[in-house]
Amino acid sequence: MTATFRTSNPVSAADPRRPHLVLVGLPGAGKSTVGVGVAERLARTFLDFDHEIERREGKTIAEIFGEKGEGHFRQLERVLTEELRLMGNMILAPGGGWVSNREVVGLLRPPARLIYLKVRPETALKRLGAERSTRPLLMRPDPLGEIRRLLDSRKAAYESADHVIEAELLSIEEVIKRVSALALGTR
Repeated sequence: MTATFRTSNPVSAADPRRPHLVLVGLPGAGKSTVGVGVAERLARTFLDFDHEIERREGKTIAEIFGEKGEGHFRQLERVLTEELRLMGNMILAPGGGWVSNREVVGLLRPPARLIYLKVRPETALKRLGAERSTRPLLMRPDPLGEIRRLLDSRKAAYESADHVIEAELLSIEEVIKRVSALALGTR
């Protein structure tokens, strides 16, 4: 059975011989925006985990967290990751916490390559803007404090990526260029 992902942009075949490129980082780091740009530039398929899970469940991430909890959501991420390990050649943007589960990351890596889009918590929160109200882990009285806590708890996992891009002061286009170069092995 071949998995289909309706939220992806099926530009290229999901060739299992070519490794996935996985963008990791805080919510608001730009994983989805950069992922779409890289996929377009390299004519590869892009998949946003959160959008795919929402499509499959017929609910928002906030509703999934509210009704069944974070543990259930992490299990949905695992199922999706298991499907993706049979494929390749995609640009993937999992949720910010996906990288914290080494076992799940190990389903794709190796051969998948992880790229950490590194930004400060203040920048991530600013970039999220009104969208932060859709992020269950940030729906707390002190969202900046929460994003700092998330970074503290995930920092080692993020920094274990194959490549780190200091995305703080770069334009989105420059980050897309750098990620694309890494994907092509030219940097």
